[in-house]
Amino acid sequence: MDDGRDPAPGRPRVRGIDHVGVTVPDIEAATAFFVRALDAEVLYDTLRRTDGPKSGPATERRLGVPPGSTERAVRMLALPHGPGLELFEFDAPEQRPAALPCDFGWQHLAVYVDDLDRAVARVEEAGGRALSDPGPLPGPEAGPRNRMVYTHTPWGSTLELITYPDPQPYEHHTPRRRWRP
Repeated sequence: MDDGRDPAPGRPRVRGIDHVGVTVPDIEAATAFFVRALDAEVLYDTLRRTDGPKSGPATERRLGVPPGSTERAVRMLALPHGPGLELFEFDAPEQRPAALPCDFGWQHLAVYVDDLDRAVARVEEAGGRALSDPGPLPGPEAGPRNRMVYTHTPWGSTLELITYPDPQPYEHHTPRRRWRP
């Protein structure tokens, strides 16, 4: 939400999330998933597989990855509304599986949808899976039609689908609102 407030003098103004980076095991398969599930579009390739991999001390330092990591491909996707998705494909000696909600760090991507049931079906048609049936949003987010569900991408990353068309209880306690597409 842009409330028009300027930051303190000398501090940069934060305008919002530009993109979310996601490391995937296969950039082509991940692209196909996001296109089918979320209507993403390919904007450009920052590093094409045919350009050859990037590795070595400069890449390791720039990205903060362990020695021996190789950046194979990088692609920027655009979602219909909101931030972009930057896909990374790496080979790394210490590569771990996708983060779970109980792990430290950024651990899921939430996408606002208008039709939750159809969005779940699209994720499943694209090769993902719902972890449960969609359920109501809790407490300060509750509302008759406010619901969410966690899903997994084909490679195991957590993707939350959320909708909250009805007013939420927290809105009675503050003039501030969460950003909504």
